[in-house]
Amino acid sequence: MSLTAPTALIADDEPLLREILEARLAATWPELQIVAQARNGRQAIEMFEQHQPTICFLDVHMPGLSGVEVARHIGKRAHLVFVTAFDQYALEAFEHGVLDYLVKPVTAARLSETVARLKARLQQAQPAVHSEALLTQLAERLKLDKPETLRWVRASVGASLRMIPVDDIDYLKSDSKYTLVAYRDEGQVAEALIRMPLKDLLTQLDPHQFAQVHRSVVVNLRAIRRVTRGENETADIELKGRSERLPVSRSYLSLFKEM
Repeated sequence: MSLTAPTALIADDEPLLREILEARLAATWPELQIVAQARNGRQAIEMFEQHQPTICFLDVHMPGLSGVEVARHIGKRAHLVFVTAFDQYALEAFEHGVLDYLVKPVTAARLSETVARLKARLQQAQPAVHSEALLTQLAERLKLDKPETLRWVRASVGASLRMIPVDDIDYLKSDSKYTLVAYRDEGQVAEALIRMPLKDLLTQLDPHQFAQVHRSVVVNLRAIRRVTRGENETADIELKGRSERLPVSRSYLSLFKEM
């Protein structure tokens, strides 16, 4: 691994997140050359073998092969930084003093800390860290064997593309060919339309967090303030911080069987 011309690979299945990380690395570490970007685990391995980068930024959850599986393949041939949306698990792994990580969305301040550590390792010619036991432990903690649920929804808002975290979504409503996304933008209520049908979205959401309450409505259970029973075995949902009410049809009233 060269000390004078460090290179890097970025592997993440979200194109916008790859672009954001690349831009922030360019601002934080201009000397670092991003030699390849991969959209899944298998492509990450192919590009690693082709370019042999000094550092690999690996999204933990990627289609095909996970970031942990890619790390196993790379071994000690590159310094590894895991990128994850799961702060608590990554923090536990990092606190073992071996694995470095970034939490999505990657902030400039956190990235600066990681870059400082990487520079120190390179300057001191420290070998890359690889611990099979720790990678196995990390995989178990992150439950990589379980199907991944949707974490972001891409939506066009005016001339820009927004990445809306699913945790910020209050509800989804079918609207002809589109789906209305009602969400929180820095605490403020907001809406956007996406082209994906509601039924396709529903299959990708965490069933413990989102529930269909009407043929055309899926609600984030954490956004519910109150459910009021109506006539003919129906109900209305009142949401936290929103004036609109969502209908609960008879078919889905069993979700609130305590009523």
